[in-house]
Amino acid sequence: MRTINRPGKAYVRRRRSPPATCDDVCYRELPVPRTMYTDIYMASTMKAASPATLRLPPAGAWQGAPAPGRVAVGRKLAAAASLALEAPAPAPADAERLSVSQTMSRLRAKGKTAFIPYITAGDPDLETTAEALRLLDSCGADVIELGVPFSDPYTDGPVIQNSAARALAGGATLDAVMSMLKEVTPELSCPVVLFSYFTPIVRRGLLNFTAAAKAAGVQGLIVPDLPYGETFTFRREAIKNNLELVLLTTPTTPADRMKSITAASGGFVYLVSVVGVTGTRANVNPRVEHLLREIKQVTDKAVCVGFGISTPGHVRQLAEWGADGVIIGSAMVKQLGEAASPREGLKKLEEYARSLKDALP
Repeated sequence: MRTINRPGKAYVRRRRSPPATCDDVCYRELPVPRTMYTDIYMASTMKAASPATLRLPPAGAWQGAPAPGRVAVGRKLAAAASLALEAPAPAPADAERLSVSQTMSRLRAKGKTAFIPYITAGDPDLETTAEALRLLDSCGADVIELGVPFSDPYTDGPVIQNSAARALAGGATLDAVMSMLKEVTPELSCPVVLFSYFTPIVRRGLLNFTAAAKAAGVQGLIVPDLPYGETFTFRREAIKNNLELVLLTTPTTPADRMKSITAASGGFVYLVSVVGVTGTRANVNPRVEHLLREIKQVTDKAVCVGFGISTPGHVRQLAEWGADGVIIGSAMVKQLGEAASPREGLKKLEEYARSLKDALP
């Protein structure tokens, strides 16, 4: 493989190989812009990457996928792509807990906006994370988003990056996170959605990861850098394990791509409110009001807004604009992870969570 540089573009030339999994497939050179967004990744607008730093899973990481860097055109792949656009069936609920989609449906029927806090697993330690999950549940969280710490969380800003670094330094491995969840989720009344980058999932293997998530009591998944072309394959494995795969759309997602994302998303549609990484902002992006209307014209699924949401005023504004849920990440992580002690962090987390919950209808 070699790279040919031309003004504004880099062409990656790969050796031709015979098609392995589908008939009538041809491979051609893939032009890769020097600065690219989510046409490669589902959440493309979150970070620009050069060809040298573009992260693609290794060939053979999942069954039936074409090698990275190639564009495959064929009847079987076209059929798979069309299946990816079909609306996923709602995941069945546990005997005592509703699924993510069922939770959202119940809240919408009552005219309520979902409160969805995010924390990083293992920051400051997994024991405190377990207590934080119980605390957020008691504070009225409707869904809890739990981040799996990763060494290169490139869609996240400094607060969550530092949080992930602390968690990893403290030994918060994927196995340890799953083990903790297996003990805690039976005690919770709300569903837990696991937020993970794609690399840890590929390392574990799609089948093993989704099976482990199910065994841990997880009911949904968010993968911000899931390659758009692999959505069908991964969602298929998630559905086998009763996991709802939540997909993201951004302010710069093209209209046709947005329709595909909303059709395939499970649980709810995640609207990223800004172009950029996670982190608190002074104000909510005013474009979100229009984006909410635009998305709701093509889907009847719940639409939840995240990135840059941090104050009671923000969540009230989003509820008035028609958001079905609000996702608070960096500001929530800061309360817990940057406190002087775990006890103080839990106290600050509770006060902050209740202030946001009380601001919602």
